[in-house]
Amino acid sequence: MWKRMECIAIYSAHIESSIAFYEAMGLEKAWDVYQDDEERWKLVGMRFPQGNTELVLKNNPHLQMADIEIVVENVWAVYEALRPRSDVRWIRTPFPNPLGGHVAVMQAPDGHVFVLVGA
Repeated sequence: MWKRMECIAIYSAHIESSIAFYEAMGLEKAWDVYQDDEERWKLVGMRFPQGNTELVLKNNPHLQMADIEIVVENVWAVYEALRPRSDVRWIRTPFPNPLGGHVAVMQAPDGHVFVLVGA
């Protein structure tokens, strides 16, 4: 079902300081976007030197948990396969991704949050 890890997103109260730190560690700032119209909450993608994996920084205090983005072949197929399980909680059922494909957000039985992306 799961193909690869796309990124892990972590909370940072001081996002500019975090960007400087991770750049000093060898990551490169690849992109940034705001999550809201008031431009309060930012997402910043920090790309690793090799490979496609990113560390995403987020400064929204309402989203302080780490979440892991996983690429899957088909978001709807994974959703349908896991939906009968009572130990999986769906935070967001599959919805269209503005960049193409679909996204769903689930909480695994161990409490970890996964963002599933794919067709």
